[in-house]
Amino acid sequence: MKSNAYPGDFVEIHLTHKIYEGTLLQTPESEKGIILLKLSTGYNIGFNKKDILEIRAIKKLQEKKEKLEIKKDSKKPNIAIIMTGGTIASRYDSKTGGASALNTPEELFKVYPELFDKVNISKIEIPFVKDSGEMDPKDWQIIAKTAESLLNNSDIKGIIVTHGTDSLHYTSAALSFFLRNLNKPVVLTYSQRSIDRASSDAILNLQCAILATISEIAEVMVIGHASSNDDFCYAINGTKVRKMHSSRRDAFKSINTKPIAKIFPNRIDFISNYKSRQKSKMKLDKKFKEKIALIKYYPGQNPDILNYYLKKKYKGIILEVLGLGQIATKDSRNNWIPKLKEIQEKGIIVCATSQTINGKLNPLVYSTGRSLLETGIIYLEDMLSETAFVKLGWVLGHKDWAKEKSIVEEKMLENFAGELNDRLED
Repeated sequence: MKSNAYPGDFVEIHLTHKIYEGTLLQTPESEKGIILLKLSTGYNIGFNKKDILEIRAIKKLQEKKEKLEIKKDSKKPNIAIIMTGGTIASRYDSKTGGASALNTPEELFKVYPELFDKVNISKIEIPFVKDSGEMDPKDWQIIAKTAESLLNNSDIKGIIVTHGTDSLHYTSAALSFFLRNLNKPVVLTYSQRSIDRASSDAILNLQCAILATISEIAEVMVIGHASSNDDFCYAINGTKVRKMHSSRRDAFKSINTKPIAKIFPNRIDFISNYKSRQKSKMKLDKKFKEKIALIKYYPGQNPDILNYYLKKKYKGIILEVLGLGQIATKDSRNNWIPKLKEIQEKGIIVCATSQTINGKLNPLVYSTGRSLLETGIIYLEDMLSETAFVKLGWVLGHKDWAKEKSIVEEKMLENFAGELNDRLED
């Protein structure tokens, strides 16, 4: 096989009866007999080396080494970015066909120069780089701790947190509880599609995130496409947001309440009330008890599953119930009432959320709900299950709150960060 090409070059791969064009990719160690090519469609294709007659370089990769200097404009506000990973905080690597993390303002400028039109990105913090599905409560605490010093820095107008999509709504809920007396905007944003794709949502999401970061909205919020079009984004309260689609650009929706605002690349249209900026310092409260479970009830489910959490000494359970607040209480095989009473008597806090997502629990409508309420379950009204999971861990992380169930119930039903809504939106 003849070749004058290296990874990153645009090449022709000559087979016996066909020629393919694309970007030559670096071959993984485990696949030495394979040649990888990224086609213009964005898809990767592999060839056996023995089937290739020639690899001919058409355009060599030009690796620019010059140092880029970004000049700060004293007339522009300063913001900070916390990068935790995800598609939005990476760039296409022509050698590997994958993505590599952005580490500096200079690298960010090369990929997203539009972001510097309105602000100085004066600081980038990278506490870790992870797929969001790999995150855990300790990571939420690290992000919150990183945000603390930035929020209490008078030179920083606000913060953007770039994040993978899969568990973003857990992180937004955690920051909503951890960052008390919030004084500036904390904006979480994402990208469903990488920047090298024509359909990428990254640029609009970041443009809208920039506007939110220098706005008067002192809230933890998630910002992303409002529809599949590239027209505007929604700013959504961090405790009332949920990922509702696996791949659409408008994956995140506001649940049981209106978004805070519509954000266009050059303006903000407010939809609902919000907390405004203040000069006082933000206080960090990142206490968290990790022995919390989220259980989804299904018809015919045996309540003996609760024995596992009792044995493992869990402190709290969020139970996703049916409809207005029902699970089996009359089935002689799977009556949940005795087991729920038992685990609560032994110290496990049990809270209920609804599987319907939209709407509010009301255990008083049916006799089943009344029976469950009498066991001591705390019904969490319209709170989202993911938010409830995070909040219960946060509440039980406070020893003075966790010492009495009555205090836990009081705190779980206290509206700390907009997680409860009296007036539900259809």
